[in-house]
Amino acid sequence: MLAGQGFSVLELIAAGDHLVRVYRQGYGRRDVGKPPLATLEELRAAVALGRWSRAPSLVQALPLIREDSWSPQESFIRIGLVRSGLPEPELNIDVYCDGMFLGCVDLAYPEYRVGVEYYGDAHAERFAEDVERISALRAAGWEMIEVTRALRGRPWVVAERVRRVLEERGWRGEI
Repeated sequence: MLAGQGFSVLELIAAGDHLVRVYRQGYGRRDVGKPPLATLEELRAAVALGRWSRAPSLVQALPLIREDSWSPQESFIRIGLVRSGLPEPELNIDVYCDGMFLGCVDLAYPEYRVGVEYYGDAHAERFAEDVERISALRAAGWEMIEVTRALRGRPWVVAERVRRVLEERGWRGEI
């Protein structure tokens, strides 16, 4: 139905990510075990029916839907990185150092200790906690790229920052 309303492929991916989000175990996570609104298999079956207007958009979006995205902005950033030729980041991973929980990173390249964090409106209320979390991650050797609403609208800038840091840390363009 969303495809018929004129949603872009990117918006369909974000909507799909929301529908299939898995509420998995992790440090301080809420709603652990809550069932997703739909499964990837259910989305595939619905798209396979082929009765939808703009079905090609759904077919394009489906392979890019992920179960671990927690917000549309994370989905938009992830797709921007992938479309820029970067490897797909892992989503919402818990980072520990010496057994101590440092934080959950929105988008991450753990092999290179590179993380990308999106700061939406909700982060204004917990600014001090975010500063401390990012500081702890940096102290553990992580390079963090911070993305605000102003930057989110320029995915090429985010991708270039991530590319530069990945290359500095040994990535050689392999996907």
